[in-house]
Amino acid sequence: MIASLPMYDRPANAAAHDAFWVLVRDNLRTGGHAAPDTLNRDIAPMAGWGHPDLVLGQICNLPYRAKFRDKVTVIGAADYGLADCPTGQYNSVFIVHKDAVGNTPTDFARARFAANALISHSGYGAPQAWAKEHGFSFPAPMTTGAHDTSLAYVATGRADIAAIDTQTWTMQQRDSAHAKSVRVIGTTASSPGMTFITRAGENPAPYLAAIQTAIRDLSPQDAELLGLRRVIQLPMSDYDLPMPPLPGTIDA
Repeated sequence: MIASLPMYDRPANAAAHDAFWVLVRDNLRTGGHAAPDTLNRDIAPMAGWGHPDLVLGQICNLPYRAKFRDKVTVIGAADYGLADCPTGQYNSVFIVHKDAVGNTPTDFARARFAANALISHSGYGAPQAWAKEHGFSFPAPMTTGAHDTSLAYVATGRADIAAIDTQTWTMQQRDSAHAKSVRVIGTTASSPGMTFITRAGENPAPYLAAIQTAIRDLSPQDAELLGLRRVIQLPMSDYDLPMPPLPGTIDA
């Protein structure tokens, strides 16, 4: 069995994630549910989400609706209290170099676009949806593999524009020197936030209770680092978003 929370787990908050997991783990065990001792940081996200003995994961809404909707149990969407987002939802910020000419994403419609992955809603699906609403489509992106790498590409001039999910951007402003070299020029529409899941066929109620109690019991320092306020059970229809286009990509 495994537990993996890869979406916001980074060196600067790894200890806080570990503390959070210990609380969730012990709450689950107290309720009679088996749980691994530690988080698994070696398994790739897609493999973790599809693991037949997944105890707890956290998934982006695009891979959920594209590949895993019938293969996992949704527990609830994480709420980070993000500005201009309904409870349990998130959005992305468009970033460009601080010295770039242009003040809206439309000004970068044909520019070099960096995306962490085509299966990422925040890095690819949401910006393409924004572009469609404004009458264009971003070109085939450079796929970077991570939001931090997309930030680095824009900061160093290797790419012109990228979309970073707002919670990741909040963390990058704390712990990435590259954040000082870019500026925000807009935001995407909001959509379901990173969603806690477990393996298919499970009752989500005890998992939701274990997470909510863990959030309540976090130390103030760990709570500040994680930014996780609550978990919300959104209507499943909120996940019924159009799939983004799947063009060829540029080898980054």
